[in-house]
Amino acid sequence: MSEFKKEWEGTGRNIFNMLRPQQPLRRKISLATKRIEAQIQMLEASLNGLIRKDKSLFSKVVDAYAEHDIKRAKIYANELVELRKTIDLVSNAKLALERIALRLGTITHLGNVATVIAPAIEILKDVRSALLGIMPNAEYELNSVMSILDEIMVETGQSPRAEFTFEPTSEETQKILKEAALVVEERMKEKFPEILASEPLEAEGERASRSSVK
Repeated sequence: MSEFKKEWEGTGRNIFNMLRPQQPLRRKISLATKRIEAQIQMLEASLNGLIRKDKSLFSKVVDAYAEHDIKRAKIYANELVELRKTIDLVSNAKLALERIALRLGTITHLGNVATVIAPAIEILKDVRSALLGIMPNAEYELNSVMSILDEIMVETGQSPRAEFTFEPTSEETQKILKEAALVVEERMKEKFPEILASEPLEAEGERASRSSVK
């Protein structure tokens, strides 16, 4: 039986395992994946709520504009800009977690444990930081997932704290984040109407002022 298969099934006999019996590698990866999927569902629910708010707010912009209430339209438009920044952030975080969950399923041998898990840990740190002000409860779960992945790295002898080059990890991390950003950008274009441009609003405001003077 190969060393990876022993670790995968939890039958390895290294000193670390004898001192503290470990769960099989397969079970740990499965647990980490399930916790990530739970966070994806939470982000999906949050995203749906934000999208509903977006539609409501955009309707208010349109209504105010139709009533020539340019000041109110601008207030709603500015609020909508900030809301869409949050939607973009949550969408990126969700997609990044989806990519991590998929990549954890590609672990098939000891050699690719580090190439999959090390960038996953780095991305989870970024996601955790991004969500702190929006979903503070996500911090605990993401920390738990990172602990599980870190344990796997240690148990397979590929701890980030050991002599390990992070150059491939950095490239892989950037690749995943770029993929997520491109997909989110396309989704945003499809889902959300464009916010009324400031120039037309200003022009309309001037026309409204002139008509009131007449």
